[in-house]
Amino acid sequence: MRSILTITNVPSPEIDLSIFGIAGHSLVFKRDDLLHSFVSGNKFRKLKYNVIAAQEQHQNTLLTFGGAYSNHIAAVAAAGNELGYKTIGIIRGEELAEKISENPTLSFAKSCGMRFHFVSREAYRKKDTPDFINNLKVLFGDFYLLPEGGTNALAVKGCEEILSETENSFNYICTPVGTGGTMAGLVKASNDNQQVLGFSVLKGTFQTSEIAKYTSKTNFEITDTYCFGGYGKIDVGLIRFINEFKEKTQIPLDPVYTGKMMYGIMDLLKKGYFKENSRIFAVHTGGLQGIAGMNQKLKKKNLPIIE
Repeated sequence: MRSILTITNVPSPEIDLSIFGIAGHSLVFKRDDLLHSFVSGNKFRKLKYNVIAAQEQHQNTLLTFGGAYSNHIAAVAAAGNELGYKTIGIIRGEELAEKISENPTLSFAKSCGMRFHFVSREAYRKKDTPDFINNLKVLFGDFYLLPEGGTNALAVKGCEEILSETENSFNYICTPVGTGGTMAGLVKASNDNQQVLGFSVLKGTFQTSEIAKYTSKTNFEITDTYCFGGYGKIDVGLIRFINEFKEKTQIPLDPVYTGKMMYGIMDLLKKGYFKENSRIFAVHTGGLQGIAGMNQKLKKKNLPIIE
């Protein structure tokens, strides 16, 4: 198992676009999902320098926020378990307190030693306010605070390291976008002649303002055309694509992030969005732990599952 503090090289296979009926471009897929067995993809990158900061501040507890199937919650729990930190998860939805055993993400986090504090959705919206944070300190004592999704300046610094010098030769850099931290790091590390293309997994492109907090570069664009209705929402077409992609490439995609991005890239390739003979670089940000929870939902709706 790789340490959360040590980044090593991961495979970056070139996808054979001809099997998807596409010619005239090259697409390389960086497998950051393989960075660690449990601390997935971009969550690994985001946690790296935050964990170092927690060590320097002599903190022994990591506290963060997330929903029922949060990749971030799972990653923080696993990192804390590996490195000997206590972990606390502030979870959106009081009703989940009685359903931990039914939820693959929360069950995993609990098995890693994470302590949960469930709050109502109304209260959760106040999670960034000083009063809310102070109340948490009264409840739990001192802690190192990690924001929802893990995005802060140290997380962006970690995500800058996704791009190596050799990867600065690509024309386009593609990434899924949630809170915007991963994309901010990629934009900062990119060359001015590269275009960074973000695929928002939520409705809207509000992450543009988040990215602007960390860089003055403007060589990027975010689209929500492939959000499939919003965060965590998918349809049969996306499920079919994810399963087909895995069958043809042996690379699994998660339904919340990389599945939507790769669907979007393939669609844009077919529509002629990319300049002829473009070299495209895409980042697999992990999130595969979420497949089990998504399949639970799909089975209840009698829909096809993700293989």
